[in-house]
Amino acid sequence: MKNWKNLLVQPGTPIREAMLKIDAAGAQIAVVVDDDGKLLGTLSDGDIRRGFLKGLSLPDTVDKCMNRAPHAVSATDSRDASVALMRRLKLHQMPIVDDSQRVVGLEVLDDYLLPACRENWVVLMAGGLGTRLGELTKSTPKPMLKVGDKPLLETIVRNFLNQGFKNFYFAVNYMAEVIEDHFGDGEKFGAQIRYLRENKRLGTAGALSLIPEPPTEPLIVANGDLLADIDYSHMLDMHVDTEAVATMGVSEYEFQIPYGVVHEQGGDISHIEEKPAHKSLISAGIYVLSPAALELVPPDQFFDMPTLFEQMIDRKMRSRVYQVHGYWLDIGRLPDYQKANSDISRVFQ
Repeated sequence: MKNWKNLLVQPGTPIREAMLKIDAAGAQIAVVVDDDGKLLGTLSDGDIRRGFLKGLSLPDTVDKCMNRAPHAVSATDSRDASVALMRRLKLHQMPIVDDSQRVVGLEVLDDYLLPACRENWVVLMAGGLGTRLGELTKSTPKPMLKVGDKPLLETIVRNFLNQGFKNFYFAVNYMAEVIEDHFGDGEKFGAQIRYLRENKRLGTAGALSLIPEPPTEPLIVANGDLLADIDYSHMLDMHVDTEAVATMGVSEYEFQIPYGVVHEQGGDISHIEEKPAHKSLISAGIYVLSPAALELVPPDQFFDMPTLFEQMIDRKMRSRVYQVHGYWLDIGRLPDYQKANSDISRVFQ
């Protein structure tokens, strides 16, 4: 839900104020949090009615009638898992919490059942060589490798379609005819598909210069070799709400040093850290770009996405991150491809 923060209340909030928030948002619940944003409870119309039957009135506070054992969705759950849980519990709205039980959103079942139609264009980068996959890509472009029972690129497209996006550009190069023969103009998929044909390698952003009509609204750019469970509408809304020129999807990557790390001060050992784990944010290969960002892409030249972001940073053009909490897999190596085939039924089917 886009404006979920408007539904946050604290235990001492008057019932009347909570009711006004629920009504203004057209929601079914308010979410009760503490000063740190951690989930304490939820408040529904039913909770309020039961409170009134017990003698409460509008000036009383929500802690006297809130549900103190609320159900919540984890920020790391896949969309399908969240929908399944809400259906099983017969709940249409549930707070989303992170590992620390801080509320980070509100899941709304109807958003998945009836996605709003989004006119924004989606650019899928599908021209890579896929050389790290060896023999698999000798006769098939990487985005067309079967993951489950259909090509990876088709799964990506259907995921966007399920979220209300229908307008696509495919940036193609290597074995472009295989992709074009499968998708055509997109009609059989209920989509509109156009092609940006690279006559040479243009990098991860250069193909954007081939878009024939400069967009007037932000567009989504995604690599065509990703298996990801992302709420693209939410990412787009966050981009607009924060007035960003560019938003980069990022994923948390953890790696462990396989040795004891020695910390020193002036030659003296201060402490030893045994096989520490470190976390970093890495680019997830998914972006939202406003028209102003596209103006920086040089025509028909090799140009990578990191260079585009560096130029925007140098120009103090607002660039944001959007953290991907759900499933994300970059299919670049054979073990990744094998994992994708193992995971596909759990994540998308």
